Amino acid sequence: MRAAMEPSPAPAPQRTQYRITLFYGPEPVTADPPQTQCVFNVKKRSWKAGVQIAVPLLDTELARVRVAIGIQTWLASLLAAVPDPDRESYEARAGDLVTQALCELKLQLALEAGLSQENQRLDAGAWSAELAGAAVAAAERIKTQILTALDVPG
Repeated sequence: MRAAMEPSPAPAPQRTQYRITLFYGPEPVTADPPQTQCVFNVKKRSWKAGVQIAVPLLDTELARVRVAIGIQTWLASLLAAVPDPDRESYEARAGDLVTQALCELKLQLALEAGLSQENQRLDAGAWSAELAGAAVAAAERIKTQILTALDVPG
């Protein structure tokens, strides 16, 4: 007779279909309305080669989502301990990291909707409503990524 049943091992984490790597950005885009974009290399497991996808965010969308996740207040308290001469560079880097994270979230939404295997630029206004909800859900992960990249105690 067996002793007490051992719990079954946790299921292996599901491997993502895509490997996403930041290629460059954020950078401003000359457009009306004003936009900022990041470009990612995207490789799907079933694709023979990867593609580059430009992911623009409307500046108004970026500002709205930053408010929704409370990033400004959080950054201000986080960087309060950073010496004044260094604070500006930390703030700029943190701003870039937030933008990169939000661009990647928008890219994830686009990938879930289905993208073809070709270099492309997403529409700046696409997935705006969905991005806000995804950002709120991912806010803690985004903050953790920023803490790690800045190497500032949280």
